[in-house]
Amino acid sequence: MATPSLVLKVDVDTLRGTLEGVPRLVELFQRHRTDATFLFSLGPDHTGRAIRRVFRRGFLGKVKRTSILEHYGLKTLLYGTLLPGPDIGRRAGDAMRRVRAAGFETGIHCWDHVYWQDHVAGADREWTVREMRKAAERYADIFGAAATVHGAAGWQMNTHALWLTAELGFTCCADARGAHPFLPVVSGETIRCPQFPTTLPTLDELIGLDGITADNVADRLLALTATPPMTGHVFTLHAELEGMKFLPVLDRLLAGWRDQGYRLGALRTLVSEMALDTLPRHQVGYGTVPGRTGTLLIQGSAVDQAKSGINSPLDPQRWPGPGYDRSAATSPRPSAPDSPGSY
Repeated sequence: MATPSLVLKVDVDTLRGTLEGVPRLVELFQRHRTDATFLFSLGPDHTGRAIRRVFRRGFLGKVKRTSILEHYGLKTLLYGTLLPGPDIGRRAGDAMRRVRAAGFETGIHCWDHVYWQDHVAGADREWTVREMRKAAERYADIFGAAATVHGAAGWQMNTHALWLTAELGFTCCADARGAHPFLPVVSGETIRCPQFPTTLPTLDELIGLDGITADNVADRLLALTATPPMTGHVFTLHAELEGMKFLPVLDRLLAGWRDQGYRLGALRTLVSEMALDTLPRHQVGYGTVPGRTGTLLIQGSAVDQAKSGINSPLDPQRWPGPGYDRSAATSPRPSAPDSPGSY
């Protein structure tokens, strides 16, 4: 039987995460001799503007559960409000290049994390092209080459953005939540840029629910991965969380996944092993996952099951973690979702 893969996808949302969390993750991955994919926010850090989500249902509960101030720091939480938002790409380009020089895969997370999350769902093609091109051009300026990987901030996308993943020449994307790699189908047409969705809950989605704490969250995740799926897993971590306070948790997870027989690596590892034309086609839609407020892009029904016209998420029994809210799924037409936020 082939060794199951577990991809480590690092979302880097802030300047602090880039300068402080990323180097710590690089050192940890090197110690464990594993590859990983780092996805960078490349424009202004406007994290403080996420405070506007305070009136959205569930947001305050998540803030309380996950100690936002402790993880992000007061200065970061003021960027874009009382403090000007620093340009992450200009301030931390050297730090980003060091990640690639160390041998890790790099890609695009977004231009402006908060702006993308709060506006992409209802944005038109012109807005979407502008935001994605700004990120692509800044990435090329920093690295001297075009990006091949995209992973949307907060798993927020719209139809225009999905089509742009192919138009901009990405080799693969990690823009959704789901159960296995697939080719997205929008309005009956297949977008030939494969999606490798996050298959496991994140630490901040688990901690504070059902008695889960920072001390036992690794046990919960290792229980979810005890039986490896044939298509492997994708785990999303954050430079601001696992790269800082939760670094010991990640250290334990890496050792535990190795003990379970997984081959840890980057998205490029999975891409190299899969033929594009053999991937299943799936619709995509908006839905919810436990522990995260708002809606996000979710892998939907296989196209051969789509005659019913229902763009529902996958059966919760096939989801390795807590189940999707099937009733919340909608088609990916632009509609302003209650964004999960930088936090």
